[in-house]
Amino acid sequence: MERFIEFGEGKAMMLNNADWLMKLNYIEVLRDVGACFSVNNMLRAKCYEQRMEKGLSFLEFNYMIMQSYDFYYLFQHYGCNMQFGGDDQWSNMLGGTELIRRKLGKDAHAMTITLLLNSEGKKMGKTAKGAVWLDPNKTSPYEFYQYWRNVGDDDVLKCLRMLTFLPLEQIDEMDRWEGSQLNTAKEILAYELTKLVHGQEEAEKAQAAAKALFVGGGDMSNVPATTLTQDDLTDGAIGILDLMVKCKLAPSKKEARRLVEQGGVEANGEKVAAATVSYTAADFQGEGLMLKKGKKVFHRVQM
Repeated sequence: MERFIEFGEGKAMMLNNADWLMKLNYIEVLRDVGACFSVNNMLRAKCYEQRMEKGLSFLEFNYMIMQSYDFYYLFQHYGCNMQFGGDDQWSNMLGGTELIRRKLGKDAHAMTITLLLNSEGKKMGKTAKGAVWLDPNKTSPYEFYQYWRNVGDDDVLKCLRMLTFLPLEQIDEMDRWEGSQLNTAKEILAYELTKLVHGQEEAEKAQAAAKALFVGGGDMSNVPATTLTQDDLTDGAIGILDLMVKCKLAPSKKEARRLVEQGGVEANGEKVAAATVSYTAADFQGEGLMLKKGKKVFHRVQM
């Protein structure tokens, strides 16, 4: 469920909309809320228009009604009179202002900002491969840094302008940068955003770890790592598939197997030959075992 933040008297409140949506009665929703919505008007909304070509499920169709009810509930119980979001939510947010007007005779407001899209028109940080989280327990500072370090050449300057507090004159100078200079711009973007979200110390650690991995000769202590115990071993060893899941390099053994069989996994610089490969405690001593997934994801395993 989504979470909404309501501002008032200088304070912020975080609420979980499951607290009221899970208690709704379907018949009451149809009678009290559904009656306020015109199907004709809903189908004119761009968020539905784009889905109609591929097929619009009844679940998706009801999203506007649920989001509108959220705004209505927050207005009633918490005095929230403005909803703020991405411009892809404009129709849903207007649905909320209209529901409040019709049910309560009061005015509410909506405000949107431009979505951050990449050069292909896709939402950044919300891909099929997984979202980029601000929470370090979900996306580590190093992974966060690497995400922005690897944005496309066509996206880096836009991200610098939209997401950082660097002087626009400095960013405008980068407009003339080409080739390897764009990599420098990406490093600046990654560092500035990681510093903004996780603090300067974590940003410097992530930057040092990236340089150690991709340039060599640097401090490897900040590279993402997992420490195993004897309990993680079976008969003194652990298979590559279990190891990848343990290190969160794959969500499941099935996905880990696919990566290995496609040649996308290396251990200490050598391609893992088969999904049956295993490692003993001795492999994790000293500097440990360095796993590499794809071209840019590194992870150190120690005991």
